[in-house]
Amino acid sequence: MSTLPSAADELVDRYPRLDRPALRVNFIASADGAVSVGGLSAGLQGPGDKEVFDTLRMVCDALVVAAGTVRAEGYDALRLTAPARAWRVANGLPEFPLMVIVSGSLDLDPEQLIFSDAPIRPIVLTHRAAPASPIAEVAEVIALGDDRVDLAAGVEALHARGATQLLCEGGPGLLGSMIAADLVDELCLTVAPLLVGGPAGRIAHGPPAPPRRMSLRHALTRDDMLFLRYARG
Repeated sequence: MSTLPSAADELVDRYPRLDRPALRVNFIASADGAVSVGGLSAGLQGPGDKEVFDTLRMVCDALVVAAGTVRAEGYDALRLTAPARAWRVANGLPEFPLMVIVSGSLDLDPEQLIFSDAPIRPIVLTHRAAPASPIAEVAEVIALGDDRVDLAAGVEALHARGATQLLCEGGPGLLGSMIAADLVDELCLTVAPLLVGGPAGRIAHGPPAPPRRMSLRHALTRDDMLFLRYARG
């Protein structure tokens, strides 16, 4: 097992852009499988986690997040650091990735920084039965599916815009639905050296789905944190 590198270029080598369309998921969990502490993922974070988190955002074309996670975690605008923006431009990418929120209810606050401070207009994926919402004033709303968001169609719509390297940061319900729709190509899982217990959930929950075999691409450590990257075989 190797140590998680600190150099930015070495991190990109460990978490590269792929030469094919891919949906990558990034999650953190405790050693006993808890996805949160006190309802938030912040209590699980440790050495190296932020570097992996930032690298995955830097190399993606679009960041896909469920509305519940946006509300619970208080998401800010998707503004990368100056070095990350420079890396993207040097590699022929737009300065900022797309911000994509999945919401069936459109219960989103237009004043939240993810919208009000966005460097580019976010996209909200919803369904055709969703109620009218003021969020349409600050985001591009795309309705896919009759009474629930058609995630496969959403992925296709993003691919059609040239966003082929997709990153999902949750939450568990969105990941469960993506697994059921057979959309997940990679899982980047950080394991924190904590025993949490209590009522915390796991990283995915949703409709029943057959198990999908994944292959371990790497296992890295730093100060007892464990960084796993799995990919479809």
